Amino acid sequence: MENVQAIKQRFEIIGNDPGLNRSLEKAIQVAPTDISVLVTGESGVGKESIPKIIHGLSHRKHAKYIAVNCGAIPEGTIDSELFGHEKGAFTGATATRSGYFEVADGGTIFLDEVGELPLTTQVRLLRVLENGEFLKVGSSQVQKTNVRIVAATNVEMAKAIQEGKFREDLYYRLSTVEIGVPPLRTRKEDIHLLFRKFASDFGQKYKMPTIRLSEEAIEMLIKYRWPGNIRQLRNIAEQISVLESSREVNSETLQSYLPHVNSSQLPAVIGSEKQSSDFSNEREILYKVLFDMKGDLNDLKKLTLELLKGKDGASVQKENDNLIRKIYGKESQKSSPLEALSAYRENEDSYEEETLSENNYEALPSKPIIALQNSASEKDPLTDLSPSDKYHFAEEIEEEETLSLHDKEIELIIKALERNKGKRKLAASELGISERTLYRKIKQYNL
Repeated sequence: MENVQAIKQRFEIIGNDPGLNRSLEKAIQVAPTDISVLVTGESGVGKESIPKIIHGLSHRKHAKYIAVNCGAIPEGTIDSELFGHEKGAFTGATATRSGYFEVADGGTIFLDEVGELPLTTQVRLLRVLENGEFLKVGSSQVQKTNVRIVAATNVEMAKAIQEGKFREDLYYRLSTVEIGVPPLRTRKEDIHLLFRKFASDFGQKYKMPTIRLSEEAIEMLIKYRWPGNIRQLRNIAEQISVLESSREVNSETLQSYLPHVNSSQLPAVIGSEKQSSDFSNEREILYKVLFDMKGDLNDLKKLTLELLKGKDGASVQKENDNLIRKIYGKESQKSSPLEALSAYRENEDSYEEETLSENNYEALPSKPIIALQNSASEKDPLTDLSPSDKYHFAEEIEEEETLSLHDKEIELIIKALERNKGKRKLAASELGISERTLYRKIKQYNL
């Protein structure tokens, strides 16, 4: 078994970071076996070097090695690319085609960005890993393949599994051995080494002297976080090599090539992400407005009921001054609505008696009655109010408790929405039903 330094020289890997050395040691140890390997790490850290090491040190090194970028293949054709297809399987399939798993039989397939695979393709891949069997698109004949799979991803797999974007069983099958490649910001000692290597390569490529950094520039280079990792470092080295006429680069010059070098790196508090909902913001706003209007109507009914019970208008106005201002606003100062309501009550003394009489009580509906005054000969006292505040009298009557499941269901839905301020997700949780069921019932009952 080759040691780590020999592997670095053979595959042109630069760096002495302990995390990097540990990743290489794992790759060397699993190479002689056929264990599935999952390489994890941020974008641009050089994950593609690990599969090359595994294939080069395995007994499959003389067979084919195919690297597939799963994120670059369209969802509609990825099954055909990986497993092949029969002639006439779909529009445009004018001939039988062999997929990567058939071509690479006996070799190694590197699935880069495996976290971007569609769920249907993940099912097919799981069967290949379990039994070494696959079906061509449009074929009913099972084919066998002997392929070693090495996958890589920069996606947080635990989060992807939780969101339902990646199958949990496939993850555990791929990650028999998981090798993590450390980001460049944790490899402080390797940053300058890599920069010198890239600067030397570009100097030879473009036939110009190699650039050098001052001490201040080296310190700035090391302190930078490198969100793009090695790929970003390589691009900046190439930019400086091509654009700078001076071969000595100071910190001021380097700063112009580093984006957001002066930005604060202090930790920031990130709020919780808003959960996806079938309700739009506009609908939630409408619900809030409707509940506010219902609250104002209940307040108005309360004032009206107190006046109908025979209470003095002045005392009612004094006791509920804030409530009156809330409902009627500043207009109540000029013309008190309670005076109008009191006058209406005095002119209609028989109204309450007729309504609450035993003969008429049985004819009343189960819900509160809205009494309208539409006399053509008399002027409605309510017309003295502002045009926007024309409310009708509401009379509350004790109703017999209903045993209808339909009515109780509507009542519980309304109460749940009111208690949760119109938030459907919380209301559904309190009712013990799904959010989709609650939305259907709201539409069914026109709530």
